[in-house]
Amino acid sequence: MHLPLPFRIFNGFAVVLFAAFAFFQYNDIDPAVYHQASSVDAALWLGFYALIAILFALSLFRRAAPVWMLLVGALACLVEMGRTGWGLWINIFGKEEFTMMQVSMSATDPRVELSREFFGALLALAAVTLLWWERRKFAATASSSPPGSGGEVDES
Repeated sequence: MHLPLPFRIFNGFAVVLFAAFAFFQYNDIDPAVYHQASSVDAALWLGFYALIAILFALSLFRRAAPVWMLLVGALACLVEMGRTGWGLWINIFGKEEFTMMQVSMSATDPRVELSREFFGALLALAAVTLLWWERRKFAATASSSPPGSGGEVDES
């Protein structure tokens, strides 16, 4: 898959962005920041954001990310949105005023952190959707070239 320069620049930026998101998940297991933090949850979010960064990196260095990896990425996004959506719902429609600016998550009011996580998963789903679109748009262009010209699509 041969991406035009603007897409390569954007995808390179997305690799760095989602890798930074993964890196910053480390603070979720810091007891000085979060009370009774879940190491498993932080590791899952780290892996989730790392997967999205890897998908963007594959778009830069391979012909295209394999379809199965895009499906895994989209499924992971939907699962995370399902796990955190209730916090956003309470944040929007609950008794408390809507906020995204609370400093950290607390056991008594997890809605802010869950809202942030929901939007992170939504952003990741938009990213996977963009990668899917890029694969269809630019892999189709490459597959229309004559066989043996190097434009074949890797469907693995």
